[in-house]
Amino acid sequence: MKQKPALIEVKGLKKSFAQTSNSQNQLVHAVRDISLEIYQGETLGLVGESGCGKSTLGRLILRLINTDAGQIWFSGNNITHLNSKGLHPIRQEMQIVFQDPYSSLNPRMRVCQLLMEPLLIHKLFSSKIDKLNIVNQLIEMVGLKREDLDKFPHEFSGGQRQRIGIARALACNPKFLVCDEPVSALDVSIQAQVINLLMDLQDKLSLTLLFIAHDLRVVEHISTRIAVMYLGKIIEIGDRHEICQSPSHPYTKALISAIPSINPYKKTNRVILKGDPPSPISLPTGCSFYGRCPEALPKCGQTSPELKSISSNRQVACLLRS
Repeated sequence: MKQKPALIEVKGLKKSFAQTSNSQNQLVHAVRDISLEIYQGETLGLVGESGCGKSTLGRLILRLINTDAGQIWFSGNNITHLNSKGLHPIRQEMQIVFQDPYSSLNPRMRVCQLLMEPLLIHKLFSSKIDKLNIVNQLIEMVGLKREDLDKFPHEFSGGQRQRIGIARALACNPKFLVCDEPVSALDVSIQAQVINLLMDLQDKLSLTLLFIAHDLRVVEHISTRIAVMYLGKIIEIGDRHEICQSPSHPYTKALISAIPSINPYKKTNRVILKGDPPSPISLPTGCSFYGRCPEALPKCGQTSPELKSISSNRQVACLLRS
């Protein structure tokens, strides 16, 4: 099947944050030379351990934080160095759903005000009646009632608040949506409802999603492709079925093996990783995964692997697979 054109293209993206420790200035290397494409209409799942740079990458793509190096292309346009005025029309087409449904909504604003705010900022209505109609459509689109528009966020459950956050993100009719761990703070039963809602909205509105999460079961369910991130770099990316059924990178194998099975009698070959991830302040030489990799060879500690294609649908950064 012919691949759709790329809506998002990232080239050589880098980002470090300054940190002061013991009166010394240090750099935390959050994102390290990442290049990838997100195609129109797909969902790219982004997984990895806490602190590996997933959320930072999502915010860099949205230009919520500035890059140190690299380029970000959206719909064929380079948006890397646009100022706030140049980004204003782009903001309508790129939105985010935050992780915490409790802190992402202003507790002093009613739901109708929360949904009207982006419409007012971008002047997306022609009359007061038109504005009310749009808000009514948004709240019903996410499975809530019109009567809920007059309520405050504290009157809703976590799952309902996340639905309101999704409605707010869709108010500007965006093309691209970053979902930054949108279900990690929710109960398992509510997670399924929110995931199915996102999938329905994607089909209905032709959305392109970057879905950031820890849970590989959730990512496999919603994603078209999966990218695995470790210590600020993409180490494997490819079709969701290939990644989950036959992972290639040793780290991906460990992640897949950690997924609990619903069959208590099924034997799983669990890969237990030793040690902790290296510090993003003091990066190791060679492969970042070398110290924890059960398959490592001496050359892995000396040479840093590049992301290379091993098939038409898969790229891996591993010296053992090149």
